[in-house]
Amino acid sequence: MTIILAIETSTDLASVALLSNQRIFSRDLAGVQTHSFGLLPAVQDLMLEACVGLDDINAIAFGCGPGAFTGVRTTCGVVQGLAFGLQIPVLPVVSLLSMAALARDVNSWCDVVCCLDARMNEVYWAHYRLSGFDWVEVVAPRLSDFDAALTYAAQMQLNMVVGKGLEMPESIGVNHMIAMPHARSVLQISEHSLRQGLGVDADQAQPLYLRNKIALTTAERQLAREA
Repeated sequence: MTIILAIETSTDLASVALLSNQRIFSRDLAGVQTHSFGLLPAVQDLMLEACVGLDDINAIAFGCGPGAFTGVRTTCGVVQGLAFGLQIPVLPVVSLLSMAALARDVNSWCDVVCCLDARMNEVYWAHYRLSGFDWVEVVAPRLSDFDAALTYAAQMQLNMVVGKGLEMPESIGVNHMIAMPHARSVLQISEHSLRQGLGVDADQAQPLYLRNKIALTTAERQLAREA
C-alpha cells in the first residue's frame, strides 16, 4: 500500500493531503499566517484520520512554486526535515502544473495556460499539455505581465486556468476557470511520478524561484500610482 503526503503552500490557500489505501484525505488552511503555525498540526490530523503513522509514509510531495516566497520556503523546510528523518524520497510539483491537473479533472481540459498572481503587476504562467498520462511542459514557468500570457493563450486558442486576484478581460475571448494550486492535485501528479521512480533525495526539496525581488520600492509604487 502506497502512502504519500502532499503539502502545497505557494499561495494564500495552504493545503495538505494524504493518499492512503486508495483514499485521499485533505485539509485547507486559509490565510498566510496559518502556513507556519497550522501545517504540522494539519498533517497530524490527517494521519490520525487515516490511521497511519509517520513511519508508514512512502514519499512526500510538495508544491515547489513559483509562488509566495514565505509559503514555498516553509514547505521546503518542513518537507526536508520530515523526509530526511524518515529517509524517504520527495516529489517536487510545480504549482502551475497542479492547476493544470485540476483543470483536467473539472473541465477535461488537457491543453492549458496556467496563471498565478505574482504581485507587482506581474504573473507566473506556463503552458502544459497532457500526453497519455504525462504532462508536457510546452512553455516553462515564467514571469511576465498578464497581457503576455493572455495574448499567448488567445493566439494558441487555449483555455486558461487563472488564480484568484486576476481579472480576465471579456474582450480577449479565452475560456477560463478560476482555480488555485492544491495538495490534492499535487498528490495526483506525484503518485504517477513515484511509480515512474522520479522521487529525489530530501536535500532536493528546493523552491522554484522566478524572481529575486519581492516588493516594489516606495519610488516605484509612487510611479505606478502616477501612471
